[in-house]
Amino acid sequence: MNGWKILFRLVNIIKRKIYAYRPPFYLSQDKRYSQYDIGDYTYGKPTVLSWGEDANLKIGRFCSIASDVKIFMGGGHRTDWVTTYPFSDVFEKAKGFTGHPVSKGDVVIGHDVWIATDVIIMSGVEIGNGAVIAARSLVTSDVPPYAIVAGNPARIVRYRFDDKTIAALLDIEWWYWPINKIEAAWHLLLSSNIREFIETYKRS
Repeated sequence: MNGWKILFRLVNIIKRKIYAYRPPFYLSQDKRYSQYDIGDYTYGKPTVLSWGEDANLKIGRFCSIASDVKIFMGGGHRTDWVTTYPFSDVFEKAKGFTGHPVSKGDVVIGHDVWIATDVIIMSGVEIGNGAVIAARSLVTSDVPPYAIVAGNPARIVRYRFDDKTIAALLDIEWWYWPINKIEAAWHLLLSSNIREFIETYKRS
C-alpha cells in the first residue's frame, strides 16, 4: 500500500470519528457545562459568556432551551466611571485596576422553563419555575413563576394560569418526582386538564 492510500485511509478514519461524535442531549451530561449547576433532563446548548466574574449559573430540571440562547454572567461596562472602556482588560499596564468588567450576580433559572430562540439573559436575573421567555427577548430583570415575557427589555405579557393554579403547581413541584412517577402522570402532564392534575397530585 502506497503512502497516498495510507493517508486517504487515515483521513477517512478521522472523519468518521468526528462525525460520529454527538454531544450529550442533556446539559447535565455535557462536560462543556460541568462548572455550572444544571438539573436533570434540561436540554439545549446555550452560550454562556463569562469574563472571570464571581457569578454562578444554576438551571433547574426539565427546562427547554432553544438555539442561539446567550447567558451573560457579566461583562458589563462601567457607566458610572469617566470612561466605559475596559483599559484593565486591554492594556497590560492597567491590569492592577479592578472593578471592570461588572457582573450583577448569579443567573438562576427555575424548573420547567421554556426559553425560545435568540433570547439573551443578563447577569443577576432569576427566572421562576414554569416561565416562558419568548423568542428574541432581552431578559434584564427577574421573571415570576409561570409568567410569559417578551420584548426588549422583556416584560410580562400574561401569566400561564391564575394565581390559585400557580400556587398549587408550585406546591406540587412535579419536577422533583422520581421519573417513574412522572411517567405514570404523563396522561395529565401532557394535557390541558390542569384542574384534574392538581386534584390528583395536590399535597394532603
